[in-house]
Amino acid sequence: MCSETRRADLAGLVVPDVGRLISTGSEAEPYRLLDAAGEVIGTATLFFEELHACDRSSATIRSYGHDLLRWWRFLAAVDVGWERATPAEGRDFARWMKIADKPRREHWRRRGEKVSGTTPVGGNAAKSGHWMVNEVTGKPRQGQKFSPATRAHAETVLRAFYDFQMSIGAGPVVNPFPVDRSPRAFRSNAHHDPHDPFRNERKGRYRPKVPKRIPKRIPDDRFNELFAALSSNRDRAMLAFWVSTGARADELLSMSQQCADPGQQLITVTRKGTREVQQLPASPDAFVWLRIYQEEAWGKDAPRGGDHPLWMTLRRPWRQLSYSGARAMFSRAQSMLGSNWTIHNLRHTAAFRMTSDPDMPLSDVQWILGHAHLTTTQLYLTPSRDEVFAHVRAHHARYTGNTQSMPAPPAPGYNPAVLDVLFGGRR
Repeated sequence: MCSETRRADLAGLVVPDVGRLISTGSEAEPYRLLDAAGEVIGTATLFFEELHACDRSSATIRSYGHDLLRWWRFLAAVDVGWERATPAEGRDFARWMKIADKPRREHWRRRGEKVSGTTPVGGNAAKSGHWMVNEVTGKPRQGQKFSPATRAHAETVLRAFYDFQMSIGAGPVVNPFPVDRSPRAFRSNAHHDPHDPFRNERKGRYRPKVPKRIPKRIPDDRFNELFAALSSNRDRAMLAFWVSTGARADELLSMSQQCADPGQQLITVTRKGTREVQQLPASPDAFVWLRIYQEEAWGKDAPRGGDHPLWMTLRRPWRQLSYSGARAMFSRAQSMLGSNWTIHNLRHTAAFRMTSDPDMPLSDVQWILGHAHLTTTQLYLTPSRDEVFAHVRAHHARYTGNTQSMPAPPAPGYNPAVLDVLFGGRR
């Protein structure tokens, strides 16, 4: 299929649901990418080994693997091998991700049933934009299109994949996802402050513009309603730890039972990026909910011991609670409120609560959150959406009150200058 025909048929392109990314359970090779025939894709395996050697986490390899799987499915739809891909295919892939609908995930209860197995483009879902926001949170609703952040991540991953293949003498001569080489009106890192790190100004040619993300907090009254909507003491304990420690979701979920120290009110987590083991102080009520949850679980013969997971499922078979399970729990609790907060917003809420305390130094908040740069922590000094709305409404009320308090202008026939002399400039 030539590139001209491919561009003409892009709106009706159907991407087959072939291949898959499987977990091996091995630390040396956590994931494998399979093609349509079920065979391991060796080039992807070499790339995963490179990521593993560069000390990337298993979660990063999994994320990169999903982008490669999406690219392999697109190449199967256009009948082009990965080693013969050109910037024309990279451009078509960027355009396809912009207009295509996200594939529907197969529920585990209906696994094995006959499904369409395709990702069509267009339809009624194409009319759903990302401008729709949730009335409670003010966050954009989850649409049926790929978000700009997802498209930008895919472009970065695939450009790195082909850069690695070209460095070992494999793949095409030209990267299908090239860097933008257009002339610039300014020099790279012009007027650079020696005290600041150099900015990475390499940008992909097909990289979309990603809106700047502003941290969002959960207001205290909404958090209380959300906390009351939880159905188990395990969930109450997890939310209490998330909102009091500022730990990331995976950092808390990967804890073992020996990582909780109620005597000193500390928990021990492994940081996401650096993998550094760090202790974090938590609120006393979080440990109260934790003890209630543990006593209930142990009463049902749940595993007990320092090496066992701290957060487990509520029923047999006992196993460690996954991020998908925690996210489903959090979504169910929000169904009554009609909100769409994420678990990561609990970390933002903890950061906003700490930074709003005038007696807590910002450097302490940086240490608790595990930020490498203080400028990242300073993002939580910006007012939240609800605070801005309250300030603007107060401004309108003050302005309207001042306008209404002003007397009416003098009636025709009166000289304003005479009235100023008579009343001392006050009318």
